[in-house]
Amino acid sequence: MDPAALKTELLGLLRGELALAEKAHRTTTEAATHEEAKPENDKDTRALEQSYLARGQALRATELRAAVAEVESMRVPRRSDEGRAVLGARVTVVDEREERSTYWLAAHGGGSRLASGQVQVVTPRSPVGRALVGKTVGDEAEVIRAGKTRTVRVVAID
Repeated sequence: MDPAALKTELLGLLRGELALAEKAHRTTTEAATHEEAKPENDKDTRALEQSYLARGQALRATELRAAVAEVESMRVPRRSDEGRAVLGARVTVVDEREERSTYWLAAHGGGSRLASGQVQVVTPRSPVGRALVGKTVGDEAEVIRAGKTRTVRVVAID
């Protein structure tokens, strides 16, 4: 799957998460302001708790809107872009055991699996993304995850 198709698939996932977050926010806001949510006594904090939850959900929806906008505006590099691992590039690596992994460097959506699970999204803030940014084919990178270091070699960049 080419990087443009990966971008389209990731946008679909992010938009789906955004729709769920917005729906959850609406539902929680309605519950917090519903007549039945009025406190029955001074110890009844259901409405207050619902309003805190609604605020958190509103913040999550705002973050997801920003993520969608950033991924939409993300440039997908062409093959002629110096062959470096940059935002929007698909990077295939091989580890010491010759196990192959394919990552797509994106601004958001880290951990998502695309292309029927064959490609994992990593962000430049993640350990894998940090290790890969700027690398070219043939370069090695050390990835530290869960306290363990593994060395990977870049075998392809699309």
